[in-house]
Amino acid sequence: MNIFVARLNYETQESDLRSLFESYGEVKSVKIIIDKFTGTSKGFGFVEMMDDQDGQNAINALNNTQLDGRTIVVKVAEPRESRQSSYSPRNNNRY
Repeated sequence: MNIFVARLNYETQESDLRSLFESYGEVKSVKIIIDKFTGTSKGFGFVEMMDDQDGQNAINALNNTQLDGRTIVVKVAEPRESRQSSYSPRNNNRY
């Protein structure tokens, strides 16, 4: 199960999230999203758990709880929708 975690403290580390979620089951991966220009956390991330029931138990227990001084939001991650590009190449044919 892929879990979305939002409203993270910008100082929260992936190891902090892993430790928090491991008390509910086996964690496959943890990823805090980093701004590519500043190199700092964007305040949200994803935790992937091996077992869906463990993931649901973690969501139920951790949503709207405190982590590093912030009330976090924890919910099932929605799949990324295929993004349509607004880029439209010009037709370079000349008549």
